[in-house]
Amino acid sequence: MKALKRSLVATASVVAMTGAASAEGTIAYFAATSQNGFNQATYEGVQEIAAERGYETEILDGQFDAALQYSQIEDALASGKYVGMIVAPNDSVGIAGAFEQVIAEGIPIGTVLFPIGPDLNSLDPQVDGITTTAASPPVAGATIQAEAVVDHCADKAPCRVVIMIGGKIFPFDNLRLETYESVLGAHNNIDVVAVGEGFYSPDPSLQAMTDILQANPDVDVVLSNADQHLVGVEIALEAAGVNVADLYLSGGGAAAIAVDAIREGRWDATLAYFPKTMGALAMEQIANAIEGKDVVQSINMDEAGPVQAMIDAAVLEANPDFGGEWEQ
Repeated sequence: MKALKRSLVATASVVAMTGAASAEGTIAYFAATSQNGFNQATYEGVQEIAAERGYETEILDGQFDAALQYSQIEDALASGKYVGMIVAPNDSVGIAGAFEQVIAEGIPIGTVLFPIGPDLNSLDPQVDGITTTAASPPVAGATIQAEAVVDHCADKAPCRVVIMIGGKIFPFDNLRLETYESVLGAHNNIDVVAVGEGFYSPDPSLQAMTDILQANPDVDVVLSNADQHLVGVEIALEAAGVNVADLYLSGGGAAAIAVDAIREGRWDATLAYFPKTMGALAMEQIANAIEGKDVVQSINMDEAGPVQAMIDAAVLEANPDFGGEWEQ
């Protein structure tokens, strides 16, 4: 972690803060939802660094509800209870107004997973005064995933692809979907036969994939932005009598279950977001802001993780100790 910190300070945008404050008070972590492993792992990273720096923490459950999360931030600000805030946004554009209110009161606030503002691919501050952004640009990651599918399909015609995203209600998932379809659509041998919504949970993913297989029993690839989706997808494929290892399965998040599945040869790849590292790095910058130390405003999680972000069997062979930073 120390080497990673030095690297970030050397390569990211650093803002010098003035003044000093004692290390005490409570940091609020606004989870997109507290009911999944990814947000819980991010919070573990927040807790770990907060404890090291002398802060308490509290998690607030956004329930995948953008309006609820907005009001939670406003209520937290009004309470006067928190000395810093970290947000995993449900609506990375609409939440900007809540960020502005917090910044106006001089409370350090940062974002994880997605930047705040209309440009989801820019990690540079789009809200004046935001403390830090620890995120992965959606288009860059989705492009890498889709290009790996293109490589897999190079000698197969047709190569039938199912895309399983979180939900079309989320702007970042729409951007990923558009990227997948743009990259895959440039190749005549690739046929996107269906798009399903898994809502970051195995159960709806299982139902969506079951329905897709009824209309499209022959599938060569399942491309997804979340490992939770592939858990449900795998169950649906097995129930349909499909040998999962014969397909190319690509997920997102590098959950422990995905890492195990890749090592066992059942899945092929996962795009890591490194949630625990992400939460730790964001908390470090919030603490720095409170204490008047230098702040790293932009942290690209495609580059700041413990291993290469696009993880396949070769990456895991080269990093035998990596087990993922969350369960699923």
